[in-house]
Amino acid sequence: MSFSTLGLSDVIVRAVTEQGYTAPTPIQAQAIPAVLNGGDLLAGAQTGTGKTAGFTLPILHRLSTDKVGATLRNKTAPRAIRALVLTPTRELAAQVEESVRVYGKYTNLNSAVIFGGVGINPQIKLLKHGVDILVATPGRLLDHAGQGTVDLSKIEILILDEADRMLDMGFIHDIRKVLALLPPKRQNLLFSATFSDDIKALADRLLNNPQSIEVARRNSTVEVIAQKIHPVDRDKKHPMLSHLIKSNKWHQVLVFTRTKHGANKLVEQLGKDGIGAMAIHGNKSQSARTKALAEFKDGSLQVLVATDIAARGIDIDQLPHVVNYDLPNVPEDYVHRIGRTGRAGATGEAVSLVCVDEHQMLKDIEKLIKQTLPRHVIPGFEPDMNAKPQPIQLRSGAPGHANRGRPNGGRGGNPGNPGNKPRTPGGAPAGAKRSGPRPPQASRPARAR
Repeated sequence: MSFSTLGLSDVIVRAVTEQGYTAPTPIQAQAIPAVLNGGDLLAGAQTGTGKTAGFTLPILHRLSTDKVGATLRNKTAPRAIRALVLTPTRELAAQVEESVRVYGKYTNLNSAVIFGGVGINPQIKLLKHGVDILVATPGRLLDHAGQGTVDLSKIEILILDEADRMLDMGFIHDIRKVLALLPPKRQNLLFSATFSDDIKALADRLLNNPQSIEVARRNSTVEVIAQKIHPVDRDKKHPMLSHLIKSNKWHQVLVFTRTKHGANKLVEQLGKDGIGAMAIHGNKSQSARTKALAEFKDGSLQVLVATDIAARGIDIDQLPHVVNYDLPNVPEDYVHRIGRTGRAGATGEAVSLVCVDEHQMLKDIEKLIKQTLPRHVIPGFEPDMNAKPQPIQLRSGAPGHANRGRPNGGRGGNPGNPGNKPRTPGGAPAGAKRSGPRPPQASRPARAR
């Protein structure tokens, strides 16, 4: 099967082919025809499956080939917003909008991305001129709606991307407010990695006789990812990580911590060991996050330390190593984390440093992925078998915490929120035109993101 057989226009297939992709992924092969048919869609797909192209390509086709699209003479003529993509995080919003621009380069459609934490005036200017496809985080979109600087009355297609993550981050009330601003007659597309009761309730309210598709989940974990557990005492985690990086000569390592404070502390400790590391989390400025991500992606930064939500959307070709410095308190987040490596047939390694406090977390993860992970004790770091577990300090906003606040895409970018991470490819201001298309998905020619 090729993209040309899915019913997409020649100009869109041309743009996809130029990025080096010829064969659609399973989610693309199912989602593209479904979206082209015009009906509502409930799709189960995780990051890394090529889901972004699964909805951006058919949206571009529909909007560029209908009566309104046929009248567009160029990308700069005034127009109304016809498609709205809501995403949970700023980085994901920027990446989705970049895909729209890359794949829509030979159409006369244009797009913009808006999110919080950056100036609102450049976004107002873009929206005043008019865009066909708007990608936004919920909070900033509602800011614009409150100021009367965005008109959603002509929306024809609504996409909720990573809907499960939006609910986890406490965006349900914002989503409901956005829905109230949209015309009742529209096409709705809901993409979610998991189908919890909350997602099913949202789908029941939002979708009208939807087609339901689901690709193989990573809950079974990717076979090409070598997973291992290193038992260690809680106070020996940092020395063990330094030992592993140096002894194995790791050059590009994504490390997950449970808290922002833990990320900062680990970066400082690794620096003292002569290991270059930077952190991305909600308390970091946009420029700091942009710099860290750019250096990590180009290989000049050895270690990137991230919290779960801040790392959402990180998509790096051939990322060889993911380390769980702290196990996540939500088992599904383990699957999201290790899925950053071993993509599109590439090999990858996921290492977890587990102390006695995290034994129950490990049991929950192994129950979810339906396998027992191999334990490897590192000589010199043998754990104390008589150690007693201590309570784990969970990050603010984690499940079980009543006050989630406004994690991301919110009003003014509250630095205390765990999901704050404004970024646009190349560090451009939100909504600005950026050069240098980012590869849509991992290894070519396997898939488009």
